[in-house]
Amino acid sequence: MNRYVWPLLLFLVLAVFLALGLRLDPREVPSPLINKPAPPFKAELVEQPGKTMDNQDMLGKVWVLNAWASWCAPCREEHPLLVQFAKLGVVPIVGLNYKDTRAAANALLQSAGSPYVATLFDPSGRIGIDFGLTGVPETYVIDRQGIVRLKHIGPLTPEVITTEIEPMVRKLNG
Repeated sequence: MNRYVWPLLLFLVLAVFLALGLRLDPREVPSPLINKPAPPFKAELVEQPGKTMDNQDMLGKVWVLNAWASWCAPCREEHPLLVQFAKLGVVPIVGLNYKDTRAAANALLQSAGSPYVATLFDPSGRIGIDFGLTGVPETYVIDRQGIVRLKHIGPLTPEVITTEIEPMVRKLNG
């Protein structure tokens, strides 16, 4: 009898952990950067080789960092929405072109329009790693002091912009 109890108990414990894990939302990956300073960076701009931008350039402004790549299908899907959002002038959007080529990134920005005030070129993925990217697209809202206040994993949707991004920007600008 005892011989069957331990495997049964082990199975039940594993089943409980599996059931709890299945209830979690994989898009809700907590970021250790929330309410902490954004990682320092300095990168060339996609559109202007040789010209650089660093995190100090955005101090004093609430801004959005959007990590994307030309090879990323969800990034291409969210791109028209970002262009539309940028036209509203609610917040400056900085692009982080992640593990891409300059030519492919420029081709996409020229054909589809650029929502970005600047696009950082991160061909090695170093800046993305520092930000804790789990993949592209990902979007961050950063406050005037350079503190990360929001991270959204996956493509933006109109609902995400109106229920997460815009309210956070209004709060930080208020």
